[in-house]
Amino acid sequence: MEHLGQNGLISEHENGITLCCDEECSEKERVTTSIQYAVKVLLMGLGEDINREGIRKTPLRVAKALCEGTRGYVKSVKEIVEGALFPEGGVEKNKVGDAGGVGGLVIVRDLDFYSYCESCMLPFYFKCHVGYVPSAQRVLGLSKLSRVTNVFAKRFQEPQRLANQVCSALHEGIQPTGVAVVLLCKHIPFPDMESNSLHSNHKGVLGILVSSGSGVFENKDANLWADFFGLLNFRGIDKDKIIDKGSLDHCWCPSLSSKVSPRNEEMNPAMVTAVASILKSLGEDPTRKELQGTPARYTKWLMNFQCNSIEKALNGSLGSCTNGALKTNCVVGFDEKIHSELNLPFLSQCEHHLLPFHGVVHIGYYISKGFHPIEKRLLQSIVHFYGIKLQVQERVTKQIAETVSALIGENVIVVVEASHTCMISRGIEKFGSNTATIAALGRFSTDLAARVVFLNSIPNDT
Repeated sequence: MEHLGQNGLISEHENGITLCCDEECSEKERVTTSIQYAVKVLLMGLGEDINREGIRKTPLRVAKALCEGTRGYVKSVKEIVEGALFPEGGVEKNKVGDAGGVGGLVIVRDLDFYSYCESCMLPFYFKCHVGYVPSAQRVLGLSKLSRVTNVFAKRFQEPQRLANQVCSALHEGIQPTGVAVVLLCKHIPFPDMESNSLHSNHKGVLGILVSSGSGVFENKDANLWADFFGLLNFRGIDKDKIIDKGSLDHCWCPSLSSKVSPRNEEMNPAMVTAVASILKSLGEDPTRKELQGTPARYTKWLMNFQCNSIEKALNGSLGSCTNGALKTNCVVGFDEKIHSELNLPFLSQCEHHLLPFHGVVHIGYYISKGFHPIEKRLLQSIVHFYGIKLQVQERVTKQIAETVSALIGENVIVVVEASHTCMISRGIEKFGSNTATIAALGRFSTDLAARVVFLNSIPNDT
């Protein structure tokens, strides 16, 4: 059944789904189709079978996620602010002071957002604190501060420009005495993929503080900044750590300083072209100065997750094993002590959305008497090998457990704790969520007490 709506022809199906049939819908379909084709090129460049279960719908999922994550290009700040300015008086005429709609500082704190880094196309998370000083006896609906910030967050960005754009748009839309914006931005790191492991000092995220001010906040030493930061102090914001406007190091994004792995020195030109076409489909100009190297950097990132054999990836580390087991003095029986390695860092790429997830791996195992415990270096190499490919967390947990089991016998338990950027950079936007998976083999699958002992040994702050 069809009828004419305000924006064009509308189709209503029996299942209740309403589809728009106007030019806007056709354009969205064109963009989605174009991105899907480019993603297929990227997957084939990684040596993946685009018809494999789990991968087959990845191009569509990626296209939808990117379109949703960059929808700020078609949003209007003016439409958000108009109609959301409300009359509010200041202090009474016979009193001296600033309050209400004339001079009273308003701050909305702890707004969580994500954006896409313009240097590498990976999502980054930021916490926003935004405030303004009303004038002309009018105030803005508080939710609009968040909505305006989100317009600029949903674009390819870098932190300082993001803060400047939010500040400028609010000042223009509200016409206040001044606007202040502080962003705490966190970027996923680029590990050194030339080695077989992530270093033990792997931090998980890289963070910076940036700010922007207009009107009475334009001078960073203005008295009102003291009020602003006074209301942020108990949130751990140190104003001395804020990077001055215009002095942001170009290496905010680790892709600009990460080493080039030997296998990535010659990148597939078809993949680079495909990434450039994605940027263009989303409304960006791939020739813009800040984006000129982005297709190559994103391709470089993806190439870290090519399929490799475990023997090649571990560079002969399994040479210390004989017939699938570590060398032993051939003593029969089991050591009742649980051997463990905790907090082994790892990083991987979700095969469903081509977005990274990272965290730590905990491994516990029993060994036969006389067997040597597995070196931490080898365990970290195994974790690294299964991370550097397109993955899902449930599978990587099982694969690590099965590989370790082949070395020392079947009594193995593995726990993986990870943060997924697909959980924050898509519709669900669950900031701070963490996923844990477990694989228990042999004795650990039947012995509750053994599992409890191991699980209790995992630090609470991982």
